[in-house]
Amino acid sequence: MLLAALVVAAAPAPIRAAQPPAAATELTNQALDLAYNLDHDQALALLHRAIAIAPAEPGPYRALASVLWLNILFRRGAVTVDHYLGAFSRDTIALPPPPPAIAAQFKDAASRAATLASQRVAARDADPQAHFDLGAALGLDASYTATVEGRMLAGFRAARRSYNEHERVLALDPARADAGLIVGTYRYLVSTLSLPMRTLAYVAGFGGGRERGIQLIEQAARDTRASSGPRANSRTEALFALILIYNREARYDDAIAVLRQLRGMYPRNRLLVLEEAATAIRAGRAQPAQDLLTEGLASVGAERRPLIPGEEALWRYKRGLARAALARADADADLRRAIAPDAELWVQGRAHVALGRMALARGDRKSAGVEAREADRLCRRGGDPLCVDNATTLSRSADGR
Repeated sequence: MLLAALVVAAAPAPIRAAQPPAAATELTNQALDLAYNLDHDQALALLHRAIAIAPAEPGPYRALASVLWLNILFRRGAVTVDHYLGAFSRDTIALPPPPPAIAAQFKDAASRAATLASQRVAARDADPQAHFDLGAALGLDASYTATVEGRMLAGFRAARRSYNEHERVLALDPARADAGLIVGTYRYLVSTLSLPMRTLAYVAGFGGGRERGIQLIEQAARDTRASSGPRANSRTEALFALILIYNREARYDDAIAVLRQLRGMYPRNRLLVLEEAATAIRAGRAQPAQDLLTEGLASVGAERRPLIPGEEALWRYKRGLARAALARADADADLRRAIAPDAELWVQGRAHVALGRMALARGDRKSAGVEAREADRLCRRGGDPLCVDNATTLSRSADGR
């Protein structure tokens, strides 16, 4: 859910009259498969067809909102594990505004999904699927508020209702492992918050528990019973969530296993190759990371679909890290390419940290200090506190402290 999979184009095929709702379900499943394969425009076209076929179904509206949300994150480049490894400590984060047209479409689709699901809950309170649909719609709204608008606390109300709805699903049907995704995600996230925010979350009605949260998400990721229908996408979302969680927990072997599973499911998603390589670097496995990144850079060069902002520079930065760990002379060239003007500020800043560390390793403290100061400047502008900390440490080492 946190690692996106988006975008290209296709014209929608004509809709035949009197198609059954099952056709809408199939189109929704196909659309989500396309989205996770980075064929995003095709996915949107299919979802509009699904809505036209079954306008009273919440599922296609929710899927449409989800893909639009991912589109916004993709356009920002906020679709990698690096963006989410730090813990949020403020209730508001300054983010650029989303494209107005896409934001309006998201709000409309998410609202329709929640309204339709609420009506079903009111009519059938003992129906687990009705509560699942409502909780999923509310959870999507909470995620959008936090990741797109940067208003962490403002999303608490929708997040709490989402959590409660999916706990209700589990109470009605304990076998619904898909409902454990949202419950587990919030339990895990609460456990990672600072004490004041964690206390606020408990008061708001959230449960905590790191291990229990991970267990629930893992169960959702193993839930292969639902190969189609409204539950089908939860397994994929759980797998993507586990990539981030396993990296946070330094469970790199587990993260790589999930990434390889997802690469088999979505072979056109080049970002999964990037994430596997980045995870290998965190695990200290520079050679396989270097090999994957070299392979991936070739695919980026041949790509005709949209790239995330500064994507080639990001690949170069990661390969520069791997090559630096291997003491290869060509690491410098990759890292210099990663500080090009088209690179994202946080990538430029981290590349300067890496160059500074290389300078320090060869005994050039003066160059290391220059790189540390430039890294600090860029990472502050890019809103990357982890990089700022690394730049500070590098500066102290360059000064002999």
